[in-house]
Amino acid sequence: KNIDVDAMAKEMGTTEAGTNSINDITPVLNKETGKHYRSVEIRDGKADDKQTDTLRADIVRTVDDGRAVVANIAGTTTDTDGNTHSFEGGHYISVVGYRDNGNTVTIADSANPNMASYRISVDNLADWIATRGYSAS
Repeated sequence: KNIDVDAMAKEMGTTEAGTNSINDITPVLNKETGKHYRSVEIRDGKADDKQTDTLRADIVRTVDDGRAVVANIAGTTTDTDGNTHSFEGGHYISVVGYRDNGNTVTIADSANPNMASYRISVDNLADWIATRGYSAS
C-alpha cells in the first residue's frame, strides 16, 4: 500500500515539534494498515513486572503477525551492545523483531542513520516507555 506520509503526519497532528501521544498514532495506524492496533500506556515512572510482561507478549504477538510495535519513549537507555540512546524530550521508535522469547527486542530508529537498528532488553524498553505508551496488536 502506498501511504502518503505527509497526509498521515497531518492526521496525527505531527509538527516539527513531534507527535503528542501514542493515542494520536494508533487510530492512523488502524486506518492506514487495515489492521487492529491498540494503545497501551505505562503511566508510572518505571514499568512494573506485569507491564513488562504485557509489553513482551504484545511484541511477540504483533511481530509474529508481520507488524511492528510503535513505542513513544523518553529518557535514556542502554542497548545490548552497551551503547546509550538518549531522548529526554521524547521520541518514537519501532520494535521490529525479538529473540529469546521476547526478552531481547530489535529496534528500528530513525534518529541516527549510523545506528538505525539495535537490540535492547524488554525490561529496559518497558522502562524507556514508562510515562508514555505504545501501539500494538
